[in-house]
Amino acid sequence: MSQPQSLRYDVIIVGGGPVGLTLALALGRSAPGIRLALVDRRPLSVPRDNRASAIAAGMRHIFEALGVWPDMEKQAQPIAAMRITDSGHGDLARPLFLQFDGEIAPGEAFAHMVPNQASAAALIKASTGLFDLVAPATISNWSGAGALARLDLEDGRTLTAPLIIAADGAQSGLRQRAGIATWSHDYRQTGLVATIAHELPHEGIAYEHFRPSGPFASLPLPGNRSSLVWSEASDAAPRFLAMEPEALALEIEAVMGSSLGAVTLEDQLAGFPLRLQLARGFIGPRLALVGDAAHVVHPIAGQGLNLGLKDVAALAEVVVDAMRLGLDHGEETVLERYQAWRRLDTASMAAVTDGMNRLFSNDAAPLRALRDFGLGLVDRALPVKSALIRAAAGTSGPRLLSGLPI
Repeated sequence: MSQPQSLRYDVIIVGGGPVGLTLALALGRSAPGIRLALVDRRPLSVPRDNRASAIAAGMRHIFEALGVWPDMEKQAQPIAAMRITDSGHGDLARPLFLQFDGEIAPGEAFAHMVPNQASAAALIKASTGLFDLVAPATISNWSGAGALARLDLEDGRTLTAPLIIAADGAQSGLRQRAGIATWSHDYRQTGLVATIAHELPHEGIAYEHFRPSGPFASLPLPGNRSSLVWSEASDAAPRFLAMEPEALALEIEAVMGSSLGAVTLEDQLAGFPLRLQLARGFIGPRLALVGDAAHVVHPIAGQGLNLGLKDVAALAEVVVDAMRLGLDHGEETVLERYQAWRRLDTASMAAVTDGMNRLFSNDAAPLRALRDFGLGLVDRALPVKSALIRAAAGTSGPRLLSGLPI
């Protein structure tokens, strides 16, 4: 009878999504010889859907530093400008209150829309050979006690390492096993996402239309195509999800004010519940949380994936610096540097997105007048707009956000 297999690594990453893959690539490229394992309950593959993600300039710098941006850029669409409008129930007009140019420097867009298929394919290709892939695999137990953290798998294998990283999503099993509590708030909204084709060119312009039921965003993709992300009250969302494609296309066109002409859907509308969720701690015994395992914010500002990639830049730098100094890179004082680096930025973004959603997802006339007046003031204050663009671009902090190697 064969004995259970025990495998020793320097770092184990649980979760093969974009955050987990980027972290594996950052560690593998920055610390040659590091022994990495990536564990996932599903086979590692490129997603089949047509959806895309907004990648801010700082996160683009990460991909540039890791050598994967050229493959992503071939299918990416730079955001040339953003237009923000506001309206109430039954309003025929969509007044423009705020607009941003899309450059943080001449020729450098503050964000790109990148198809999820393109980013996943580039990351999988670049990270081949940098880690042992343990997938599909189911975790039966975790322990952070002692000098090595331990993962027991249902197939009898045991993986050990000084550090395990949870990149396993909002329902993180590792976070729950470690007893790390979360603070959460249900927005009672459903996020609706789809990819559309449209008659008129978008010219690289992203639109954010604030409505009483929640924001409606149209984000440019290559060609006459856009990615839609909008929020609806949870009790109203099933009506849209049940619509036939032709009827839904007409509904979308009406919400957009026919600004891009006739609309057709390229994929099926999908919905997911919206909530704010923050882990009360980003670290545990020989454990670090990244991405949705640590934080989930409202998509109103398109910062969900960007926050996770910022986690990658910070944690990779902390781990690699500790290894170069000969320190125990899974020890609490090392991980506390990562936690201190990321918690304030995450809490700030959570507060901003939560406040924006509360401010704009209503139809109270006095509040609408106040917010529209405020948007108009910001639109005329060029230094304020420039500061907002720089903040959204996320180019300050860990070295990777500036495109510098660790």
